[in-house]
Amino acid sequence: MVEDHEDVNAMLTELFEQADYQVTSVMDGVEGHRAFLQNEFDLVLLDIMLPYKSGDELLKEIRAISNVPVVMISAKDLVSTKIDLLRLGADDYITKPFDLGEVLARIDSILRRVKKQGTPMKQLQYKDIVLDDVAKRVTVSGEEVLLTAKEYLLLELFMTNKEKVFTKANLYESIWQEEYLGDEHIIKIHISNLRHKLKTKNPQADYIETLRGLGYRLRP
Repeated sequence: MVEDHEDVNAMLTELFEQADYQVTSVMDGVEGHRAFLQNEFDLVLLDIMLPYKSGDELLKEIRAISNVPVVMISAKDLVSTKIDLLRLGADDYITKPFDLGEVLARIDSILRRVKKQGTPMKQLQYKDIVLDDVAKRVTVSGEEVLLTAKEYLLLELFMTNKEKVFTKANLYESIWQEEYLGDEHIIKIHISNLRHKLKTKNPQADYIETLRGLGYRLRP
C-alpha cells in the first residue's frame, strides 16, 4: 500500500491486518517503487497524489514489468481521471471518502478472482493466442503479452466461451462480481486495452468482435 496520508495509511493497514492480510505500507512513490522491486506482492493499493513520484507514474512503472492487480485510491472523482488510470492499467478505482467494508470487499473479490481455487484448466487456444492458466501467461504467436488481472480474466472468459456473445452487463457481472449499473466506460476501456495489447503482437489479426447493440465475442 502506497498512501501518504498518515491516518488513512494506519486505518487501512489495520483493516487489512485484521482480515489476516500481510501488509507492506509506505508513504511516498519512490519508496513504493523500491518496495515493489524488492518484494513479491499479490496486490498493490496505490494513492494518486504522492510525494516524489505520483501514483500514475508508479502505475506505469509497475505495468512495464508486472501484471499484479493495482487498485487506485484517490479523492479525485472525475470520470476522466478514472478512465485515464484504467487505460494505464489499473484494475479498479476507489474514491475517498470510502467505506472500509467496501474497500475490503473489493480487495477480497479481486484476489479471489486472481487466485481461483480448483483444478487449473491448463491451456486454452484461439488462433495464435495461447492462455496458460497454470502459469497465468498469455502468448500471441509465441510472444508473451503482459495483461492486467482484469484483461486476463476477460480474455479467459472469451476463450472459455468462444461462440458466446457477451453483453456489457454479462462481462461486468462476471469479472467484477458486482451488479451492472450501466457505466459502459470500464468495459469499453478494458476491451480496448486488451485489443491493443493483442494487436501489438499480431497487427494483422482482429480477435474480438463488437456486435452493435448486442455485445462482444471472439471473432469466428
